[in-house]
Amino acid sequence: MWLGIHKLNTETFSLLKTARSEDGYVFNVYFIKVASSVINIISDVVSLFICVLIICSKYSQLLKQGTMKMILFRKFRVLILMVFLIACSMHIMIDLLPKLERRSNSGCSCSHKPSEDPQNWAKHRARSGVESGWPNKHTLRILQDFSNEPNSNISSHSLEKNPKAGNKTEVFKRLEHYAQNGDKKRRFIQDTVVTKNIPVKSSRLLALFDHPLFKRAVPSLTDEDTLFNVNTDIRFDPNAATENQEWHAEGNMEEYTPTGGELTADSYPNWLRFHIGINRYELYSRHNLVIDALLRDLVSQRITSVAMKSGGTQLKLIMTFQNYGQALFKPMKQTREQETPPDFFYFSDFERHNAEIAAFHLDRILDFRRVPPVAGRLLNMTKEIKDMTRDKKLWKTFFISPANNICFYGECSYYCSTEHALCGKPDQIEGSLAAFLPDLALAKRKTWRNPWRRSYHKRKKAEWEVDPDYCEEVKQTPPYDSGTRLLDIMDMTIFDFLMGNMDRHHYETFEKFGNESFIIHLDNGRGFGKHSHDEVSILVPLSQCCRVKKSTHLRLQLLAKEEYQLSDLMSESLLRDKLIPILIQPHLEAMDRRLRHTLNVLADCIEKEGYSNVVEDDLAGERKGAQMHTLPRGR
Repeated sequence: MWLGIHKLNTETFSLLKTARSEDGYVFNVYFIKVASSVINIISDVVSLFICVLIICSKYSQLLKQGTMKMILFRKFRVLILMVFLIACSMHIMIDLLPKLERRSNSGCSCSHKPSEDPQNWAKHRARSGVESGWPNKHTLRILQDFSNEPNSNISSHSLEKNPKAGNKTEVFKRLEHYAQNGDKKRRFIQDTVVTKNIPVKSSRLLALFDHPLFKRAVPSLTDEDTLFNVNTDIRFDPNAATENQEWHAEGNMEEYTPTGGELTADSYPNWLRFHIGINRYELYSRHNLVIDALLRDLVSQRITSVAMKSGGTQLKLIMTFQNYGQALFKPMKQTREQETPPDFFYFSDFERHNAEIAAFHLDRILDFRRVPPVAGRLLNMTKEIKDMTRDKKLWKTFFISPANNICFYGECSYYCSTEHALCGKPDQIEGSLAAFLPDLALAKRKTWRNPWRRSYHKRKKAEWEVDPDYCEEVKQTPPYDSGTRLLDIMDMTIFDFLMGNMDRHHYETFEKFGNESFIIHLDNGRGFGKHSHDEVSILVPLSQCCRVKKSTHLRLQLLAKEEYQLSDLMSESLLRDKLIPILIQPHLEAMDRRLRHTLNVLADCIEKEGYSNVVEDDLAGERKGAQMHTLPRGR
């Protein structure tokens, strides 16, 4: 009988452990502990009374004697109460002893000391499970297998539900209070790293940005040239950024109470100020201080929500911050020294988080400014990913590896399995965070197929790979037959070749600006894969068309000079990131080598067709206004 009750108690606790509310949250660990204690006490009392009934039934003949009646009905009642109190006290002590033990050993508040080995860390994790969200009664075996629990396999949407549109005013008021009071707990990147390694007086990066080529003025902006018009009756609502997406910010954000006053553009959070600054000619201005502040936000802002991004071949996470900003997280998959294996196709290569970071800095040095801000960040996989997600499909893929490291793998087309799991050391993982562009509901973007898109097939080749006159056909096709689009494709080609990125199948533009706008350089994770090999096929668009902007050509020549060497500028710029080093020296040297090869290709084009037929003077076009936008593209 006792074994049956104990089995029932164990099964009940197991059900409570895996139970979930309608919102998808696992019941609170403290509630589970209290429920377990109550169930244990009840089972003990029930078993005690059953034993009493068994004794009474066996010695029923003795109950007729007056002495036995007195014992059963007087002294035995006191004995039952004492046993009950002892059982309660023992269960309470069992629950309190781990907490008392943690308090006595709490000399350090960190969860893992560098001197500890993985086994000691696993034991410490088991003792402090309540504080970190892991049930402390789980064994390592249960943690490794909890992705197979029946309740974890409930069919659910991978991404989170859309919020209701009725709370737009409330959320905006919270943002207004945030903008006026600021985030007092924000931690900024220390500038000592930069100043220690790079003396301001000898900074090549500052000297580059002080060069006349980097001081060209943007044409005067009209309402048609800006993505958003601030001085209108339309007020920016941070909650609107989630209305038409398949995910939303969680409800566990800190509440902000409005204090009154009008919200000005200067008091917006940095991610919103970045959105407001987008115009027809640039994603952000050259010396915009908001970009540096936004990079600090990506590193320091508290994460309040995590969800998997739909689509794509590899795992990406959408992260929402305390100030309602959002970013795309790409976790670390390879070390800095690992190169793409020679037998890998370009479409099956890993996406590297450090490539996203380096691409942003390279784009800035080339003065394209077409890559959204990206920063590296070290995350706690338990507190900042697992505990912050309501995505069941993501949550159930967490497990502990044989080395006692916390791992997860999510869901995607490639490399999302136990064999390709992302593991922390023991629970820390680094990755890149790319700031989101404005939501499509506020600023629609148009996706274009790259004319020089690869076949993405193991045997077939694309048309441009077999037709040397392919560019002549492209130049007759809108929007490449007029405007600056073809020249922007050449800029993107040079940008990709310097990184070694072969995965440029599509590109995007803002729909409001029509065909007269820049190309957004998104998704650069497959760059910087091989420093020992230069993929010259990436430069085929440039060698076939033999067209380039004068400003781009002059900047490339400038970056080839010793005093403005590209590798030195990249090395200095990347020191600003938290995850230094971002690139190893061979990758930096490879960029110098590829830059020289690009200039050689342009020199051959100029020798063959003449300078005026190859280099288009966009500098003169700026002085003449928008004349270049109306001229047909001829040769």
